[in-house]
Amino acid sequence: MNTTPHQLTDWLPTTKKEMELRGWEQADVILFSADAYVDHPAFGAAVIGRLLESEDLRVAIVPQPDWHGDYRDFKKLGRPRLFFGISPGCMDSMVNKYTAARRLRSEDAYSPDGRHDLRPEYPTIVYTNILRKLFPDVPIVLGGIEASLRRVMHYDYWQERFRPSILCDCDADLITYGMGEKPTLELVRRLHEAIGDFHPLLHYDEMGEPCITRLLLQEVAKELPQTTWLCKKEEIPGGIKEDDIVLHSFEDCLREPKLHAENFRHIEEESNKIHAQRLLQETGGKWVVVNPPFPPLTSEELDQSFDLPYTRLPHPKYKGKRIPAYEMIKFSVTLHRGCFGGCAFCTISAHQGKFIVSRSKESILREVKAITKMPDFKGYLSDLGGPSANMYMMRGKRQEVCEKCKRPSCIHPAICPNLNGDHRPLLDIYRSVDALPGIKKSFIGSGVRYDMLLHDWKDEALNKAAKEYTKELITKHVSGRLKVAPEHTSDTVLNIMRKPSFSLFRQFKSIFDRTCREAGLRQQIIPYFISSHPGCTVRDMQELAAITKQLDFKLEQVQDFTPTPLTVSTTCWATGYHPYTLEPIFSAKTPQEKKKQNSFFFWYKKN
Repeated sequence: MNTTPHQLTDWLPTTKKEMELRGWEQADVILFSADAYVDHPAFGAAVIGRLLESEDLRVAIVPQPDWHGDYRDFKKLGRPRLFFGISPGCMDSMVNKYTAARRLRSEDAYSPDGRHDLRPEYPTIVYTNILRKLFPDVPIVLGGIEASLRRVMHYDYWQERFRPSILCDCDADLITYGMGEKPTLELVRRLHEAIGDFHPLLHYDEMGEPCITRLLLQEVAKELPQTTWLCKKEEIPGGIKEDDIVLHSFEDCLREPKLHAENFRHIEEESNKIHAQRLLQETGGKWVVVNPPFPPLTSEELDQSFDLPYTRLPHPKYKGKRIPAYEMIKFSVTLHRGCFGGCAFCTISAHQGKFIVSRSKESILREVKAITKMPDFKGYLSDLGGPSANMYMMRGKRQEVCEKCKRPSCIHPAICPNLNGDHRPLLDIYRSVDALPGIKKSFIGSGVRYDMLLHDWKDEALNKAAKEYTKELITKHVSGRLKVAPEHTSDTVLNIMRKPSFSLFRQFKSIFDRTCREAGLRQQIIPYFISSHPGCTVRDMQELAAITKQLDFKLEQVQDFTPTPLTVSTTCWATGYHPYTLEPIFSAKTPQEKKKQNSFFFWYKKN
């Protein structure tokens, strides 16, 4: 991680002039991103770009191209030797753009100065269709969360209808779903082998240089793990095999939404298995093929991803502009990937998976040391965390048990006895970071799973570590307010959400208040709650209002349930059936119903 004064060539090139500064005539891969280009490991396009660069590829990036007019931004870098890659952004474009009430958000967090006009709706579809028109024979590979969550049939809340795989809406060749390092590197390796063999499907440019064609990419990627592609039935490699899971067709699910609920259980389970099966879904006369994912990254592989030569800064083209998401994370450090919580409304398991992949202590400390050398760093880290704050280095005690498991959550409805919930490695990270010169304090901004802190691990050392972690978290790592997510007060609703009983939140709050009193600290606990979640009734919200009033909470961190693609909750909401029981389930759907439920959060307001 470079901390010396930077030159323009320290970033991936974004213009023809920047390519020429590097002496390039042509790029091997050109990435199109719907986010501003921030060269930081928290921004997916930068990660994939730097990863490909580490393989000695010439990688360029076009951030937030203008999709109006003559498409000059799509033409300016010419044709890549291998493929175009499309990264729609760190957030789903529609969640990024609209609230649960379908109103425009106050700002686009991943655009300079929060501007709304730099990103289209569904940029994956918009960018792909423009590139296909301009470059008919160049392969297009989709990545990022938008394509990942739309790799198969899904419900689109903003259009209020079921939609097929995103490959049916845009003429791309392949989706690399989930975290993209492994499938992207393996794809490039296979393409290079094909070039070395002078494959008959290669194209040669006017200089006689070999370029990949769509047909060649499709040929080498047919059985590439962690990818999704579209083909005719006779083109399915090996035909439909005995161990394939054949989902109900898109058309059948449109006629009977309960079939989509039945499909979803398979989709979620195969996303969270070490040894997954191939998924197939017939759609419009073609077949969507979802190849099983790669095994999770090793710690060494994750370290390599974070140790790439990021500048950690926005591209110089944004000088003088504020990128809200960057301001939020520039002094934070990600410790791990994945989350085994399996919350029903969360997309993490569908994208990152449930198995925790943790960085080494050495890699984490290297990043923290680089942050301390940033000119505007004042000594305060905003977060040492991940999808959940306290899952670092946690895994199954016996790997062979995990290899047979298909539970979407390791901690619901009960904490798995095979889970090693040792908080000592995380305590060691906190203490080692805080001991570094230049660090005044490190805060924990990621959500804490308090059910794991209160659990009896049947091991005195683990119970002691959990208590020690709780005390250290509260006394040393809270910036005045600790955010936690009970999500609701009704145990019935919480069970549907795959969240622990509200009684555990009461226990944790009691510990928090007592610890603060004993330490002489004036701190608050800030709970997150959701209204209108499937299974939640007006009566449940009335009880929530009464309980939070009793606890003297004037709620701030609340949201109305937003159905996002590929979650259990959205499947319940859209089909009216729970995918694991196939029993009917109520959801508040009309704007009036949703507004009424949401109003109970604000019992303290006169209106």
